[in-house]
Amino acid sequence: MNEVLSQDEIDQLLQAISSGENETDDFKPVSDTRRIKIYDFRRPDKFSKEQIRTVSNMHETFARLTTTSLSAQLRALVHVHVASVDQLTYEEFIRSIPTPTTLAVVNMDPLKGNAVLEIAPEITFIMIDRLFGGSGDTGGKVNRDLTDIEQSVMEGVIVRILANMREAWTQVIDLRPRLQQIETNPQFAQIVAPGEMVILVTLEIKIGEEAGMMNICIPYITIEPIVSKLSSQFWFSSIRKSSTTQYLGTLKEKLSDVDMDIIAEVGTMNVSIRDVLNLRIGDVVRFNDIRVNDPLTLSVGTRKKFYCQPGVVGKKMAVQIIGKMKESDEDEFEELSAEGDETL
Repeated sequence: MNEVLSQDEIDQLLQAISSGENETDDFKPVSDTRRIKIYDFRRPDKFSKEQIRTVSNMHETFARLTTTSLSAQLRALVHVHVASVDQLTYEEFIRSIPTPTTLAVVNMDPLKGNAVLEIAPEITFIMIDRLFGGSGDTGGKVNRDLTDIEQSVMEGVIVRILANMREAWTQVIDLRPRLQQIETNPQFAQIVAPGEMVILVTLEIKIGEEAGMMNICIPYITIEPIVSKLSSQFWFSSIRKSSTTQYLGTLKEKLSDVDMDIIAEVGTMNVSIRDVLNLRIGDVVRFNDIRVNDPLTLSVGTRKKFYCQPGVVGKKMAVQIIGKMKESDEDEFEELSAEGDETL
């Protein structure tokens, strides 16, 4: 409870201070040890630290996907990782990149507005040299505009990169980024006003022994509708709630291009190396425990999956699948394989 002083008490207190009876040190203000951060009202922060951290996590996934796709496309050892995630004005971003450079204006459908994907010249010309069959050694920095053919080649590279961006953002939004155009002069890529805030994701790309930067610039006004989803809580809850069917579809799509060995096994026999070396055209080989009319076993990889019969298609030998092995048969083969491993 606050105590109210009477007028006599106030007069006595003032008299004691003026006469020096009480030390004035008792009335010194407590020093403020808080750190003061300068705030610029001309460029207010639009993203919280948690939102920036979430964007960084999403683009870590994007970096891993891009590492794989570029390595396959360029047939070279490629490594991509997130170097930094910052917020700044669009003018500051434009001033920080070289001229000329490779600037891809990207439509961020279903979001309204565009983003910019910038690839440093040294990385651009290494990619072009690799895709044209070269070693990727450009002999130093190349500072020139892209030719029409080179620009067409880079469009194919950027389209692959944008496919990785779509997959990386899938936990937040079904993003469908589309390449609109490629510019080499930053002044011709004014997607927002110079003073607008943007989030800048800087990635370092290393191709062989050469390294360079790739920037993804996304204006705040473009992703403003989904800013609330850029939180760790939403990010992890979205991962848990993702439907199993969606992942099964993705897995089927990825596995559809996997090469597998298919082997039709005619039969088995015990034979010495000397007899194998002495085999000649016209020799008859007797298999163990198999008759002429018995079906062959068709293996996919290391798993025996089907019964088949031999035949000819055109001028090529072939087999026709006539049935699928029962589960008990598969289990039997697995048990035999396991016993064989233990014996070894």
